[in-house]
Amino acid sequence: MGDYSLKHGYRIRLKGEAEKFLTDAPFPGTVAVKPVDFTGCRVRPIVAPGDAVMTGSPLFYDRDHDSVRFTSPVSGTVMEVVRGERRAVESVIISADGKRNRVKTGISARDRHSTDRDRTVRVLLETGLFPLLIQRPFGITANPDDVPRDIFISGFNSGPLSPAMTLIMQGNDEYFQEGLNVLSRLTSGQVNLSIDGTGIDVPPAFERAGNAVLHRFSGPHPAGTVGVQIHHVAPVRNRHDIVWTCSVQSVIWIGRFFLTGRLSFETVVAVAGPGAIEKKYFRTVAGAKAAGFVKSRYGSDTRFISGDVLTGRDIGPEGHVGFRDNLVTLIPEPEKREFLGWFRPGLDRPSMSRSYLSSFFRRGKDFACSASMNGSPRAFVATGIYERVLPMNIYPVFLIKSILAEDVEEMEGLGIYEVVEEDLALCEYIDPSKNDIQAVIRQGISLMIKEG
Repeated sequence: MGDYSLKHGYRIRLKGEAEKFLTDAPFPGTVAVKPVDFTGCRVRPIVAPGDAVMTGSPLFYDRDHDSVRFTSPVSGTVMEVVRGERRAVESVIISADGKRNRVKTGISARDRHSTDRDRTVRVLLETGLFPLLIQRPFGITANPDDVPRDIFISGFNSGPLSPAMTLIMQGNDEYFQEGLNVLSRLTSGQVNLSIDGTGIDVPPAFERAGNAVLHRFSGPHPAGTVGVQIHHVAPVRNRHDIVWTCSVQSVIWIGRFFLTGRLSFETVVAVAGPGAIEKKYFRTVAGAKAAGFVKSRYGSDTRFISGDVLTGRDIGPEGHVGFRDNLVTLIPEPEKREFLGWFRPGLDRPSMSRSYLSSFFRRGKDFACSASMNGSPRAFVATGIYERVLPMNIYPVFLIKSILAEDVEEMEGLGIYEVVEEDLALCEYIDPSKNDIQAVIRQGISLMIKEG
């Protein structure tokens, strides 16, 4: 066990926190499974419009590892296989019938309870649960041929309007523990579970978790990101030093199947943000259409984000929630630039640099922020502010510049193996040059994978 108190970071105070009330959402009319939610996979569909599917039916597989299959979270009929540029699969949309029929896997209780690693991996692959595991370095879907040095789980989220783990865990304590038991069979090292060091949002199941080493992290965001936790507990040293990560919700899904033999992708999604009418928690299915339970306060002038405002994706009012996401954030979408811009005194605008009067007169208050960038991209200036929000022993400016220069050796020396997009999302938020830093990090990761 370790206790880590992080000083660097920044808490974005955003209005619209979801009230801690859990209710059942209407069963979704449509569900989407999107390859973009599984980074690093080149997929090939094995279904076509009109095909009948059940919960657990394979929809597509990874062309680089054909044993890695992605399965349907509901039963129903395939409506559409959406393709983008160069006919790449963007999503498989399923019209749900609400019957919750499941595929008969043929996996016995003996297989589920076996402590043999190879058999456990085979069960995860057959059920479509294996893609829930993410590999570091690079933040890509895990390779079933690799044995991770350790597995890391972040038991809290420090991002803006992050959902409460106590509600995600409600009624799932037994499944979570079984999920930890399963994960402990997959690694040559240990399963590491990090929890909120302040003790504010720590479900009892985390405190008494078995087959896991507990770590306590306190401090501002990004203390709750798994990359920061890995950096402080047991950092990734090189491209062959492989660790896996898994979300709390994914641990529950894995544990539920191994304990009961029933495949279920039931999830909890918090709806939050100043643009939301009903700010509460909904029990639904992974990949559900957001419009079924998310109501907008500003109509078409609202941005629907699957995830938080730092790392989430804009899905639009008719989009589907990301497969792993437990949060939908709604914020105003400004139609035009603000008059006078940064010349205004800014009584209603947050500022880390204390450039506005709100830093003095509204300290500790929440703000109804919009999707405006408050400026346009400009020359990249090294100001030294990025280190103030990144609690990792790396130099973000030099790493970013080495990526832009495509200097592979320098990228290695500056920590490219330790980071993914979410780790530097705060750097992007406070960047006065308005650089798309997360896209640059993924560009660097893609280059490292290509260079092999």
